[in-house]
Parts: sequence; C-alpha cells; structure tokens
Amino acid sequence: MNLPPLRRSPRVRRRATARLAAAALLAGAVAALPVPAAHAAGSVVEVTGSQGDWQLTVDGAPYTVKGLTWGPSVADAEQYMPDVKSMGVNTIRTWGTDATTKPLLDTAAANGIKVIAGFWLQPGGGPGSGGCVNYLTDTAYKNDMLAEFPRWVETYKDHEGVLMWNVGNESVLGLQNCYSGEALEQQRDAYTSFVNEIAKKIHDVDPNHPVTSTDAWTGAWPYYKKNAPDLDLYAVNSYDAVCDIRSTWEQGGYDKPYIVTEGGPAGEWEVPDDANGVPEEPTDVEKAAGYKSAWDCVQDHPGVSLGATLFHYGTEYDFGGVWFNLLPAGQKRLSYYAVKEAYGASTSGDNTPPVISGFTVDNATAVPAGRTLRVSASVTDPDGDALSHEVLFSSKYVDDNGSLTEAEFTDRGDGTFDVTAPGRLGVWKVYLKSTDGQGNVGIETTSFKVVPPPVDGTNLALGKTATASSFQPDSVGCPCPAANAVDGSFGTRWASDWTDQEWIQVDLGSTTSFDHVQLAWEAAYAKGYTVQTSTNGEDWTTVHTEAAGNGGIDDIEAAGSGRYVRVNISERGTPWGNSLYEFGVYRS
Repeated sequence: MNLPPLRRSPRVRRRATARLAAAALLAGAVAALPVPAAHAAGSVVEVTGSQGDWQLTVDGAPYTVKGLTWGPSVADAEQYMPDVKSMGVNTIRTWGTDATTKPLLDTAAANGIKVIAGFWLQPGGGPGSGGCVNYLTDTAYKNDMLAEFPRWVETYKDHEGVLMWNVGNESVLGLQNCYSGEALEQQRDAYTSFVNEIAKKIHDVDPNHPVTSTDAWTGAWPYYKKNAPDLDLYAVNSYDAVCDIRSTWEQGGYDKPYIVTEGGPAGEWEVPDDANGVPEEPTDVEKAAGYKSAWDCVQDHPGVSLGATLFHYGTEYDFGGVWFNLLPAGQKRLSYYAVKEAYGASTSGDNTPPVISGFTVDNATAVPAGRTLRVSASVTDPDGDALSHEVLFSSKYVDDNGSLTEAEFTDRGDGTFDVTAPGRLGVWKVYLKSTDGQGNVGIETTSFKVVPPPVDGTNLALGKTATASSFQPDSVGCPCPAANAVDGSFGTRWASDWTDQEWIQVDLGSTTSFDHVQLAWEAAYAKGYTVQTSTNGEDWTTVHTEAAGNGGIDDIEAAGSGRYVRVNISERGTPWGNSLYEFGVYRS
C-alpha cells in the first residue's frame, strides 16, 4: 500500500520542541522515577453512538474537544492554565506521560480542563525524526513499551484530568526515514499492529477512557483500519489540509470517528516557495484566518469529527514559534484571539495586537553582505496603542539554526527601517516585531538573499589555476577542489581537510599588481590567516593579516604584486575544515 499523501519534503522541520521532548518519556528515562499517588475518582469518558452518529461523552454528557496542544513546562502550568481556560479551551494535548505529569493533570483539572495524555513511540514526529525501530523484530523495545505505558495508565486512570490516551505521533509517516519499498510497508503494518497491542493493554487497565493514535494526515488511516481495530477513535495531524479530512473519511469507508490533534494555518511544507526559493510564510492575518478555517472544517463533520486540539499554545520565540505559537515570548498575537473567538469565549473588551501589512525588503533577491537593507511595512494598532519595534534575523535556511537574533537597525519613523545585513551568504529571514505594551505582538517575516558586495575592477583570479594544501572529495556538495573557489560561482566551494594549517593559492599567470581581495566564506571559515604574494610560488610576502575572522565576506584592501596570491590559514573558526565559495583578487 503506497501513501503519497504521507510524504513531505525532507527539508520540513516543523516546530517540534515540545513534541520531541517526549522522547525522554521512553522506558529507560523514567523507569527509576517514583510513581506518584493517583488522583481521586476520575470521569468515565466514552465514544458512544453508531456509524456516522458518534459523540464523545464525559460522565454521560456530550463533550466536544475544544483544545490546544500544550507547550509550557509543567512548572509553568499554574501560570498559563487559567489563560487557556479563558480562551474557551476544555482540552490540552501532550506527547508524553510519566512521573512528572501529575502536576499538569492537577492544574488542568483545577481549571476544568482535561488532557489527551500522549505516549511517544519511535520514530515519532514525522520527517527529520530519529530513533528507528524494527517493529517486526525488536521485541525488547516493544516489551518495554507494553510494560511502560500501562504503568502510567494505572497511575493516572482515576485522575479527573484525563480525557483519553494517545499512542504515538506521526510514526507511520516517520518510518519512511528508516525504510523504503516493501520493507516500509511491512514496518507500517507492524507498527499499527503494535499500537493495537498497546490499546488492548490500556483497555485492560483502564476501561473508562478511550484510546487513540495520532499520525500525519489521513494516509495512515488505512493501516489503522486494517491493523488496529481496538482503537476507539482515530487522531490526525493536519494543517492546511484539515478541510480535506471529511472527504477522505467518507471515501475510505471508515467506521470510527476522529479528532484532529494538530491543526491550524498552513505549515512550511504546504506553502509555495518565494522568489528566494524558500517557503513563503503566511502573514499574521492569514494565520489567524487559518485557525478559524480549521475549526470550521472540524465542526463541518458532525457525528464523526469529535473536536480538535489546535497547534500550538507555546511560548518559544524562534523560527517555528513565530510560525505557529499563539503567544511567542508570552505575547499574544492575532491567532490567539482567533482561536479564542472560534471556541466561543468572549473577546469583548480585549486589547488586540498590532497589525502589520505590506511587509517588504528592497532588492530582496540580492542584498550585499554587511550593507544596508531597507525594510518597509505598514503597522497599525486597532486600539491606538503606542508601538515599539524590533528587527530580527533567522539563519534557518542557511544553517538550520532556528533561533532569532537581533539586527542592527534604524527606525526612520515612516514605516521603513534601515537594517545592517548579515555578512554570511545565503537566504535569510527578517522579522519585524511590533509590540503594543499591552501584552500583544504583531510579527511579520519575509526572506532576503545575501550576496557578495560588488567590487570595482577586474577579478584577476577568475578562471585561473588554483591549488590547495588539501580538498574534500566526498563531503556534502563535494568534490570541493581549489578550482571551485575561482570559478565565479557561489554555488560551489573549496573545502579543506579538518585541520588548522591549510592554504589555497591562485596562479595569476604573470606578475600582476592588485589592490583588493574578497573572500566569500562558507559556514566553515578561517579565524586566523594571512594573504600573501609570491613571484615564484616559494618565497612569500604577507600583505594582510587576520586574527579575528568571523566568516561571511572578507573585503580586504590589500595592495600587492605577484604571480601567486595565497590565503595561508593558521586557525579555523569552526570544528570543520576551511571552506571558500570564492577567492577574488581585484585590480581597479
């Protein structure tokens, strides 16, 4: 059985900090922890009704999941749970359950909120996740989980905060990182059969709460239908495609209801690429509309869709946090209020966030490294609050670092900002963050491409013969010989061995004077080096010394003369080798 809908680009790195933290919940991580005492008698939760006319009930009363996935630490639950309640939320979803879970359940229950308590199975989290397991042969792992999960079910089954148990997260999808072809199909069958074993074990321990299992989109459902009859309902993570779930369910002939366990606006894997070839992130306004649309589609399948936990009540302020979190750094954005309104909570009297529109970067496809880039936006505040602004960068598409760093900028006071561009080549994201002093924030982002600054004059090294102390024949993007550094292309590079004492030199063909050298470093740069000249390739004269190189573009005003020009590296700036996109020698 092939599943094209399950496949997304390998570049996808959806914000998963909270989800991947659940890996610590595996048996080895928690076996030594003390088992806390259970709460007093809990609720009886059931899936009742018949084909196409189901409902979830709690102690006999109908219950629609109006939820959010939970991001804050357990230690912060008392701070944030009342706010979650004020949004009209009745359910939160977690990805792991262990000895640390009780305070979260206690705080949720104290605020009238129930918990979809998760159990993590490898390889959870879809693309990019590790922890491959052979579900056909790894009996030790399976036996550990079959013992571990029911242990915590026994611990918490009588807790008022428990709504249901959720086994696994996107592992049917994640198995494609471990297997392919027929082996992948066998593993998916084996995994979903194992989920069914766990479901039966949980039911034996706790007959009063349903058991479900989450995967990405509906492509996993045929496997659950075939191999996991003991699940009480299905659970699906779906973002921009959430409105397709109903037709998939109807066409697939399924006989179980479902909940959406992650949903919201379009994710990185669902949007078109922009002019710089990276996913075009929706605006704050579009994200807010995405949550409303997702909830509307969840409600549009009565008797089958039993609700949703939308993604994500999180506070992380990074690449993924800006894409999805309702309150990055604890500040509320348009999406927060959209979810609150969708769930029927009153927004009357709420002070709402600034709105940023028309966010652009001048010449976004070619911003010279280290030079000024002009950012423009229209920023308004519905409540007339005084606003403050920050500009930040992300190198996510340069080096997969999701953190945000403050940029140097000047606010021109007319909706434009002059920002100092990074020195490192590649496609970056720039963020404008506008806050109203009332706990709200508007954030917009777009990409720009950093290119080398233009240099006046002729590049004497272009296309000439280059040699080096070493080169990498088989690293990423290699072979990377010295010739790559003088080919005029910033898509190729020279890469040395992983040692400090390395060099690269170019033969200009004859003794020639020059007045400028430009070095375009890749991520692996030199911290300490000299630029040297020679007429014979043996006797060298130093024309420039660098002791504190930081990568990016080094524009060096260095007058010299020689047939050979060499970069002689004494100290690397990273644990890797040294790597140059281009080595230019210029004469005005």
